[in-house]
Amino acid sequence: AVERFGEIVHRETVGPRAPWSRVLKAGEVLTIVDLDGNQAVDFLAYDAHDFSRAYSVQATLQEQDSVFLTTGSTLRDNEGGALLHVVADSVGRHDTLGGACSRESNTLRYGHHTYAQHACADNFINELSRYGMGKRDQVSNINWFMNVPVDPDGALGIVDGISAPGLSLSLRAEKDTLAMVSNCPQINNPCNGFDPSRVEMVVHLG
Repeated sequence: AVERFGEIVHRETVGPRAPWSRVLKAGEVLTIVDLDGNQAVDFLAYDAHDFSRAYSVQATLQEQDSVFLTTGSTLRDNEGGALLHVVADSVGRHDTLGGACSRESNTLRYGHHTYAQHACADNFINELSRYGMGKRDQVSNINWFMNVPVDPDGALGIVDGISAPGLSLSLRAEKDTLAMVSNCPQINNPCNGFDPSRVEMVVHLG
């Protein structure tokens, strides 16, 4: 997927459990590569000129007939405006409902011994602070590469991923957009194969 777009203007490997962010200019394409396979990538997006215009799962799903994201999906903000468009996806579907792990949710799900473990919420709060934002600015997130099937009764399950080493997805910025990632540190469920690993972020001119 990386070769099909324009000139590469930024390329960076994000280590296991680490955050990442960058302002994408309108028209630029961000490709996220699952280098080692089965790694969940938690993702937030904001209008780069108005952080109150943030990715909205409600607005995004309202405009499509699936709770999953794939090629053709448009990520919309809380005013219904387009932030990013999925222009390529070699995985097939990505989760919009599973949320981001936090110390509190880890404790609730897996026991008090997990409270000290680093979580996506920590990554997001640290990264948001770089842009003058805080916990109240953290909106619902996307989980790229994460497999969260929805049962007929509406129950969710976090199960083994359907990604594999080298699979990727690409997002075209529809406007100047702050993209923010937590390379998920979760080790208590299969979303990362119990072994968080690297991802690569590649930005093309489009």
